[in-house]
Amino acid sequence: MRVEVDPKICEGHGQCNAVAPEVYDLDDDGYSVVLVPAPGPELEGAAREGALSCPVQAISVTD
Repeated sequence: MRVEVDPKICEGHGQCNAVAPEVYDLDDDGYSVVLVPAPGPELEGAAREGALSCPVQAISVTD
């Protein structure tokens, strides 16, 4: 699994961080950054939930 945030799309809503702080953080400007770009099985659910919570679909999760 690979998790990426497109910085050109992210608007800094912070929903990913609110839902899955173990996978997503916010930078100094409030935009999403991925803490665990290749999460293991224990974080797969959180990574997907965080991506789904993004209102502008700036996060991609690939297997």
